[in-house]
Amino acid sequence: MQDIKIASLFDLSHTLAKEYLQNYTYPWEALSGISDLVISLGSALSAEEFDHPMENVWIAKDAVVFPSAYIAGPCIIGHKTEVRHCAFIRGSALIGDNCVIGNSTEVKNAILFDNVQVPHFNYVGDSVLGYKSHMGAGAVTSNVKSDKALIVVHNEGTDIPTNRRKMGAMLGDFVEVGCNSVLNPGTVIGRNSNVYPTSCVRGVVPENAIWKNDGSITAKI
Repeated sequence: MQDIKIASLFDLSHTLAKEYLQNYTYPWEALSGISDLVISLGSALSAEEFDHPMENVWIAKDAVVFPSAYIAGPCIIGHKTEVRHCAFIRGSALIGDNCVIGNSTEVKNAILFDNVQVPHFNYVGDSVLGYKSHMGAGAVTSNVKSDKALIVVHNEGTDIPTNRRKMGAMLGDFVEVGCNSVLNPGTVIGRNSNVYPTSCVRGVVPENAIWKNDGSITAKI
């Protein structure tokens, strides 16, 4: 069984959520408290570094937000992050430094570590994306099962109940997701792993691995 605990997936020095995430074993356990976390963190941010344009929204003064983007609180947007044309941030979003939220990308109830890129037509919901993870154009997280049942993480023959109806994907640091891939509910991808374009991913992908679009997994060399 693969180790998919927070400590194995993420370098917590690359997020404002460090102390918060240290309270949990698995990353999906942190999803329920993101809204309160953002409000707590935001209220302590420096007014010299962050604008506060509306209730429960904090945007770093050196971030770039295009006029057509929509941002709902609670939300924090970190230093030098770009929020591009027609991005839709639905709230409960902690977005780190040097990130890209691209055109027509939707984010809700998610933690994005520093240097995350979701730059083109992505959906990121009820998810945690680790440092320097990247989703190619059109890649999305699917966060609800078609039968609306509670989500289970399938980890090499062991099923780990999440007790959640909504859970997208947990991407470890440096994960690369190919264009037009679907990360099904309960997907966990280990550090430094890649997903081929147009893949349909389910369950756990080990660290330092490649998920091919026929569903097979091979170790990186």
